Amino acid sequence: MQVTPTHGGNTAHGVDAKPPETVSGIDGSVTRSERGNSKNLQTTLANPIHCQGIALHSGVTVDLILSPAAANTGVRFQRSDVAGSPSFPALYDHIVDTRLSTVVACDADPALRVATIEHLMAALNACEIDNVLISVSGPELPVLDGASDAFMFLLRCAGRKTLETPRQVIEILRNVRVEGENGAFAELRPAQRGLSLAISLSFAARAIGNQRYAMQLNEQRFAEEVAFCRTFVNRQDIEYLQSIGLARGGSLENAVVVDGENILNPAGLKIEREFARHKLLDAIGDLYCAGHRMQAGFIGHKSGHTLNNKLLRTVFSDAANWRFVSAASPRALTKTLRARVAA
Repeated sequence: MQVTPTHGGNTAHGVDAKPPETVSGIDGSVTRSERGNSKNLQTTLANPIHCQGIALHSGVTVDLILSPAAANTGVRFQRSDVAGSPSFPALYDHIVDTRLSTVVACDADPALRVATIEHLMAALNACEIDNVLISVSGPELPVLDGASDAFMFLLRCAGRKTLETPRQVIEILRNVRVEGENGAFAELRPAQRGLSLAISLSFAARAIGNQRYAMQLNEQRFAEEVAFCRTFVNRQDIEYLQSIGLARGGSLENAVVVDGENILNPAGLKIEREFARHKLLDAIGDLYCAGHRMQAGFIGHKSGHTLNNKLLRTVFSDAANWRFVSAASPRALTKTLRARVAA
């Protein structure tokens, strides 16, 4: 069947899903008791779901399948176009490139990689999906709407299933900060609950300029405020990328193109401060490469995929920076999961 994202982005073509089971959905239909219980228990998808889309850089059509996975699996990728290829985790220490997107690779075979994972990772984080197998028929995820809205639609179609295994959350215990060029930085701080994020950016292009955005992460706010905010690029940059064979799948439908003080998209922006909101979306996806949801405050200034990944590597380089917290977390299970994140 054909489906359309809730905020009118690109259609996710050829989406296939079985009718949802009677489980907790991701559409607001869950009961209050189910919603509260799911905060303490792991989740997966209720049903597998499939779509096709264009890859941002190669411009080729790729197949994407999201499948349920057992408890403690985490988020894992698999290249369905390579026969017999193993799955590999979407963890910070498996990220091998952050220049144009977040790229994850298999330790055993670094040639098995998947690029542009951040928008799907952000949707999984916001929708509280702990365990999923992501199969893709190429080295890059489809760009779809250039944001997370289409991925959220897929997750809602698939439905969410609660598993009978406690969920572990990473609590940040002290301030951890990394810095980049021209005053850029990314920082995680202790927080009383959940994940709050604040992002600021500064671009020479007058159409972007200086922007800030902040929010507490939850599914509803993510859907209403940032999920549909598209990736963006300067016209000169996209012309260069296309001249070297990249950005072949980019268009004015899945990216905001800026030229000085002008927005080249005929319909303009979808919402005010769309640029800062998209940077916040990217951070939500990159931070989910920690392997678990976080209890922390994130602050970023002119940060991007590179600083976000450097921040996670710095956090996990010292066990004093973090710990697992859970409503009911056996010490042995905590040690096991700590090893999984640090692996």
